[in-house]
Amino acid sequence: MADTDKPLLIKRYASRRLYNTETSDYVTLEDIAEFIRDGREVQIIDLKSGDDLTRQYLLQIIAEHESRGENVLPINVLNDLVRSYTNHATSMVPEFLQSSFEMLREGQSKMMENMTKANPLAGMPGMEAMRAQQEAFMKAMTSGLGAMGSAPEAEMDDGETRDAGDDNLDDIKKQLADLQDKLSKLGK
Repeated sequence: MADTDKPLLIKRYASRRLYNTETSDYVTLEDIAEFIRDGREVQIIDLKSGDDLTRQYLLQIIAEHESRGENVLPINVLNDLVRSYTNHATSMVPEFLQSSFEMLREGQSKMMENMTKANPLAGMPGMEAMRAQQEAFMKAMTSGLGAMGSAPEAEMDDGETRDAGDDNLDDIKKQLADLQDKLSKLGK
């Protein structure tokens, strides 16, 4: 059994082929993306030079998903990222992005935990399948995010900004409440 606490070591050969050192086989970028979606950390090393190529390949995975229309990063976020490379805010951006995604992951974990624990409808037929679908949806929402980007800001009527993620969370909560209301009416 592989030690999942250590990053999965991928070696890049001179032919640019990627080799999984745990399973002794070649892998594709999509395979690497799947490892990451499954919660596994990866490290990609150039076999000849020993250079760490992880960042380069992760950015390539993101670029491929974005080019296929799987847009996770809004244009304004991409513009802000490009700007951050050319101004003095660069030192703050990585820490901000990292803390934002940690908060997002924690919030989603708590939401899923609360949905499974405190839900009085959990014993109803079909609720287990619905919970599994919700977990798959949450995993799909976060799978493309990795360590890049953040929720876009939305401008309020009074000119202030707020995190657009708050609107998304409110929408999800409303949809969940509507669904629970419909299910409770079906049970009567």
